[in-house]
Amino acid sequence: MAVDTLDAKILRLLLEQPRTSVREYARILGIARGTVQARLDRLERDGVITAYGPRLSPAALGHPVLAFVHIEVTQGHLEDVADALAEVPEIIEAFSTTGGGDLLTRVVARDAAHLEDVIQRLISLPGVVRTRTEVALRERVPHRMLPLVEAVGQAAGPR
Repeated sequence: MAVDTLDAKILRLLLEQPRTSVREYARILGIARGTVQARLDRLERDGVITAYGPRLSPAALGHPVLAFVHIEVTQGHLEDVADALAEVPEIIEAFSTTGGGDLLTRVVARDAAHLEDVIQRLISLPGVVRTRTEVALRERVPHRMLPLVEAVGQAAGPR
């Protein structure tokens, strides 16, 4: 799915001003509201836009500790372990990976003791062989999409 310059401008507005109306996006861009809506519909249909909603802070929700837990899984049990991980509320993301482990999870906790409790819960899951944990000290580059959107839009040029 190609994202052109206009798509990139619309995505930029959506990222920077997510609570603004389609009509206002159209006014800012100087194009018809129907054009903006059609582009948004296509971007959703093509899977570029996957969700709408606020980004929440785990720290503000009382979970300031962030850790990355690598999980090694017994062969043939990846799906079962992944399903079990989905039941652990402190796991906010999980990915199948190559390399030293089979799964990489992003885990939040209230404090170090709570993190240990979460890790112990993970270790006790059937199919989990071992875990390796890395605690994040400070976020250096926050989650972002705008630089990528701009680079893709510039590379594509106008449609």
